Amino acid sequence: MSRTSVRVNARDPISEAGIVSQLRPRPEVRVVSVEEEITPEVVVVVADIVDDETLTTLRFLQRHGESRTVLVATQLSDGDLVRAVETGVVGLVRRSEARPDRLVAAICAAAAGEGTVPPDLLGRLLDEVGRLQRTVLDPRGIAFAGLAAREVEVLKLVAEGWDTAQIAHKLSYSERTVKNVLHDITTRLQLRNRSHAVAYAMREGLI
Repeated sequence: MSRTSVRVNARDPISEAGIVSQLRPRPEVRVVSVEEEITPEVVVVVADIVDDETLTTLRFLQRHGESRTVLVATQLSDGDLVRAVETGVVGLVRRSEARPDRLVAAICAAAAGEGTVPPDLLGRLLDEVGRLQRTVLDPRGIAFAGLAAREVEVLKLVAEGWDTAQIAHKLSYSERTVKNVLHDITTRLQLRNRSHAVAYAMREGLI
């Protein structure tokens, strides 16, 4: 059996030790420590609440590593759900439900590129996403995936092989504007280059 490597990140040593003790006996996963200097497939972040410190940790993991993230939290409000998902979390587990089987299932799903959210939280998450789209993003011409209508236009033309000058002529923009649009997309969504931006937009069904 292939074992999924996982590291536990918690603010206090007692919480970390508790999660680690649940995972170590399981044959599906292999717990690695920071000292081992191994990039794990999954990082489990343990927190009481999704506050600024927790969000900073989640964003850091997303930007500076190749690991997928599972969040185990005591409290999860509707806003917390959206903020956690926006940082790149792929698995959410209530601390009260963080039994070994549940944790291992979320970790293995994350390693396989699949998201896991408790059913009742998923409904709340979808409701909150819908509310944000209607009240905040739609008036600004932005999709929840983070792209404005003009950004989608530019990416569609990039996907068709158009260069900067051709896109600028087609959309009646300056070349600097086109470059700025592409720079904004890649920076905001933490994408590597134009090709990565196009791949992202296609995966999200935007182009």
